[in-house]
Amino acid sequence: MEAGRQVHCPRTWAIALALAVTLSGCQSKGGVSEVLDPAAIAAPAGQNGGAGAGPAQATQSLGTGSTKITMLLPLSAPGTAGENGRKMFDAAKLAMTDIGNGLLTLTVEDTKGDSVQASKLAVSAITTGSKVVIGPTELPAAQHIATLSGSTRPPVLALADNFAGGAGVYAVLLSEADSAAAGAAGLAAKGKKKFVLLVAEGSNASAVEKRVANSLSIYGATLAVTVPYSAGDGGAKAVDEMGSLVDTPDAVIVASGDGSPSPILAALKSKGIPGKAISVVGTSRWLEHPMDPLFEGAYIATLDSRETGPIADRFRTTYNYPADVNVAYAYDMVALTAGIASAVGPDGFSKKVLENPSGFRGSTGLFRFRADGSSERSMPFYQIQKGALKLVAKSTSGF
Repeated sequence: MEAGRQVHCPRTWAIALALAVTLSGCQSKGGVSEVLDPAAIAAPAGQNGGAGAGPAQATQSLGTGSTKITMLLPLSAPGTAGENGRKMFDAAKLAMTDIGNGLLTLTVEDTKGDSVQASKLAVSAITTGSKVVIGPTELPAAQHIATLSGSTRPPVLALADNFAGGAGVYAVLLSEADSAAAGAAGLAAKGKKKFVLLVAEGSNASAVEKRVANSLSIYGATLAVTVPYSAGDGGAKAVDEMGSLVDTPDAVIVASGDGSPSPILAALKSKGIPGKAISVVGTSRWLEHPMDPLFEGAYIATLDSRETGPIADRFRTTYNYPADVNVAYAYDMVALTAGIASAVGPDGFSKKVLENPSGFRGSTGLFRFRADGSSERSMPFYQIQKGALKLVAKSTSGF
């Protein structure tokens, strides 16, 4: 392939994931390409049906391509986990129809929602010739895989929520660090210069701090101080400490981790924050809790759970239920692997390709993977007004 030639995923059907792939002798020009054709297709025969019914078998194979991919999903798990797993499976089938059938042989394994089973299946896939593993969705299993060594291990595109990533084990889902960085960048782009980070103590605190500091530096803003806080004291001590360390910041970022942000927001409110001079930035993790009046006025960068880009109409037509962000994540990962297999072949899943700084554009928008396994995303920027998210900007990112 000539240098400078634009690389596109095949578009046998309506939509292919747009790829920007950088390789010696295979250079994508102009940054991230945007090959999105929103034309609808008819539902493939025999594929209509909702996500409620479980699969007929624990292992299923899709496609006839030469590139072997394994996908690990909780197809028969009870409750929400199983429902999301079956949605992801439907998304994988749609992506295979759109782009992957002639490029990939996709083996889908049922983890049953069990982390031990997911770990065993992942190790088996890694050691038996899969070029890429998509999944698992179970956090302990993803964390376990990230501890495994081996220079020849194929890349893993983990679908676990709140997974920080690891070398060669990439976090696909939006993380708190990415949400915080993008939210901070959204205000820095509007002229805010001095920021404070209040971050819940825990294993992810350092990652959040690094990402926020880096995103602010891009806009000429600074992270004046980071104050870790314990959920046990409600954050009041941290807010007092912040006041003694920083004189009138432009914005305070609250990364609350697993806990509710309400206690520390109450402590901030007692100091008149937010106010005319000081804004508050939240994260996607806030939205895991009931909307609280204390959230009012805060800014948050997060994915729109209802926005799945141009695949939405075709997905509904095919499966008789609406797509959500879980569908979008799964579709994008299958389409990404197919696109790379098409552009550079079955052995093209190198760090250089997957960590391409130009990134990839899919149904969840622009994203890219970092060397530490974390992901960076462009996403909508909102302000909470009257208990609801009001769009401030269609896109912001911390990179």
